[in-house]
Amino acid sequence: MEQETTAQTVLDGRTALGIELGSTRIKAILIGPDHAPLASGAYSWESRLEDGLWTYHLDDVWRGIQTAYAEMAAQVKERYGVPLSRPGALGVSAMMHGYLPFDREGRQLAAFRTWRNTNTAQAAEELTDCLGFNIPQRWSAAHLYQAVLNGESHVGQLDFLTTLAGYVHWQLTGEKVLGVGDASGMFPIDPETGDYHQDMLDRFDGLLRAHGHSFTLGKVLPKVLPAGAAAGSLTAGGARLLDPTGALEPGVPLCPPEGDAGTGMVATNSVAPRTGNVSAGTSVFAMAVLERPLSRVYPEIDMVATPAGAPAAMVHCNTCTPDLDAWVHVMGEAAAAAGAELDTTALYTLLYREALEGEPDCGGLIACNYYSGEPVTGLSGGRPLLVRRPDSRLTLANLMRAHLYAAMATLKLGMDILTGPEQVALDRLTGHGGLFKVEGVAQRLMASALDVPVAVMDTAGEGGPWGMALLAAYAVNRAPGESLTDYLSRRVFSNVRENCLSPNPKDRAGFAAFLDGYRAALAVERTAVNAL
Repeated sequence: MEQETTAQTVLDGRTALGIELGSTRIKAILIGPDHAPLASGAYSWESRLEDGLWTYHLDDVWRGIQTAYAEMAAQVKERYGVPLSRPGALGVSAMMHGYLPFDREGRQLAAFRTWRNTNTAQAAEELTDCLGFNIPQRWSAAHLYQAVLNGESHVGQLDFLTTLAGYVHWQLTGEKVLGVGDASGMFPIDPETGDYHQDMLDRFDGLLRAHGHSFTLGKVLPKVLPAGAAAGSLTAGGARLLDPTGALEPGVPLCPPEGDAGTGMVATNSVAPRTGNVSAGTSVFAMAVLERPLSRVYPEIDMVATPAGAPAAMVHCNTCTPDLDAWVHVMGEAAAAAGAELDTTALYTLLYREALEGEPDCGGLIACNYYSGEPVTGLSGGRPLLVRRPDSRLTLANLMRAHLYAAMATLKLGMDILTGPEQVALDRLTGHGGLFKVEGVAQRLMASALDVPVAVMDTAGEGGPWGMALLAAYAVNRAPGESLTDYLSRRVFSNVRENCLSPNPKDRAGFAAFLDGYRAALAVERTAVNAL
């Protein structure tokens, strides 16, 4: 009976599909009327370092989307015995920021420059001074202005500038729009209007004119939409892009495309004031929904927006798990050489739990995990390092704890501004992402590192793609006047279980000792960046 009911649900289009393009995986999730996942598909990919810039090729974008969609659709057919021809709603999200410029014929003018690039320091600094608002290096505005400062010829042909999510949505619907959360990582949003800040647009246009450009920024940016707004529908061409087999029908309504920060907030029910979340994977960022504006501009803090347009403070760090993952891979090779074959889940579980047996201060071991530059600590490049004194205690447990601490250390430096001088009140942070997959390990250490309770929900493994599917469902199912906060609290998370851990005094003291060494080791890191 359950199979028949679910099959009818698919046939009736009472489903919602979320697609998210993350840093290492593209994932598609289909959810039912109860918001639980019905099927999913994924595609692994990696950024490329080409001509000194981190990028992804747009051919890989579509290859990944089609692969993830096909895997998800095959699961639907296998599990429920019916094809997926028409979801009830669809939404696209992707990693925020970056630079995707197009001319008026829709031709790509320059390689996609991702959030990971740190070549925009001059532009970010000048824009922050000009606008009186922190413009981080990874923001789209900084990438554009750096291209202006560099005298790049393509700038004069610019007709449309968007993010990765905005690009995919445009190709699927023909609509040049963007959710307010993702848009807030392109250019500052005015919380009073829910649109780009007009005075700051005018100032930016003055800079463009000073460099001989006649176009205005507001004309080339996507239109800003809040969660729940209509954002077009799937065209016949868009349907073929998603599903080349032709089974997918056009006409599916789409919600506004969003960034991965916004979908993380939705997936953790962290869209109301005093709530916050930590998304920890390739990069790590914490979001805190504010009750009041910050007192001043901080280069370590992004001011962005929730998908509903509420102001949120974001601490974003470029590197979280890549160095940790590399060490886990080496440990796996060592185990395999000794004849112990462990699958990935078992290997991570073993090593993460071993970290809990380490000394609270890691026995004096210090890991610096930078794979790329890090604006929060003022590093222009990355050189992963393991630093220790001759009397440091190098054990497996201490080594693993040091690498887990390193994944949190830079985030701690930014969060101290919010919880310290700004006195931002957080009842707790909700964690999701790869760092939290081994139950109770990173969560416990994160709570002590940030000195705030950290909760992990049963749904934490679903992540951003599920959050995007929830936004799609909200757009078509919400009652008149029903806010995103109410929809999530009443319809999605009312029965979701969670585990919340408070800071542990011994772990808190141990992390403080590690952080002292970490700050000192940053000088070694800077030397390595310049020398190697």
